[in-house]
Amino acid sequence: MSQLLVAAASESSKVPFFICGGALAVWAVLLAGIGLSRPEFPNNATGQRGVIGISFVLIVLAIGAAILTS
Repeated sequence: MSQLLVAAASESSKVPFFICGGALAVWAVLLAGIGLSRPEFPNNATGQRGVIGISFVLIVLAIGAAILTS
C-alpha cells in the first residue's frame, strides 16, 4: 500500500497539459467553424497574423505542458 502512495505522489499532474491541449482543441474547432461559415476570414493581413500568433502560442503552451508533465 505504501508503494502505491509513493508512486502516486511522484507522478506529475497532467492537468496543465489537459488545459492547454483542450484550449488548443477549442481554438481549432472555433477557427474551423468561422472559416467554414465565412470564406473571407480573416479579412486582412493583421487578422491573419493574429490567428497565426494565437495558434502559435497555444501550440507552444501545449507542447511545453506535455514535456513538463511527462
